[in-house]
Amino acid sequence: MQINLTELFARDGKELDVTASLDMTGLRVPEGEYALADAEPVKLRLVNLGDRTLSLEGSAQLALMIPCSRCLEPVKVPFSLDLERTLDMKLSSKERAEALEEQPYLQGYMLDVDQLVCDELYLNLPMKVLCKEDCKGICNRCGANLNKTACDCDRSSLDPRMSVIQDIFNQFKEV
Repeated sequence: MQINLTELFARDGKELDVTASLDMTGLRVPEGEYALADAEPVKLRLVNLGDRTLSLEGSAQLALMIPCSRCLEPVKVPFSLDLERTLDMKLSSKERAEALEEQPYLQGYMLDVDQLVCDELYLNLPMKVLCKEDCKGICNRCGANLNKTACDCDRSSLDPRMSVIQDIFNQFKEV
């Protein structure tokens, strides 16, 4: 959803409360796309601080379906995001880039709520997601989910560089 910010510049101290629904269907990451499972409307409060500077505060509640790091089963991961930004509307896009304060959710006087939430999600993504604490993962030979089935693959696969040592142990093995 796009919010037009021009009406806030009428006078200093003017406030705008917005409840915006998310139009996004998922979050694109290098591994693929995490589907959006649940999303409540985003609540934002925008305040004109004067001198073409805006204060943005808000919150968002949503959940993404992220694959388990071990077995690749989708896991519903909830997020509770608190949004706080100061928007300096005096700066151009080039000046923001030079100051390393890029704000891709701002285009002119339009605020892109979906991009704002995506940026916050990128910062809050967990390093590792597990479906359960004792997830067994998948078999590295046949690809079976070890949480659901047991496979008959040989688990004693050794590093080929260690085969010489294995031969020594086999020579001295008691019968």
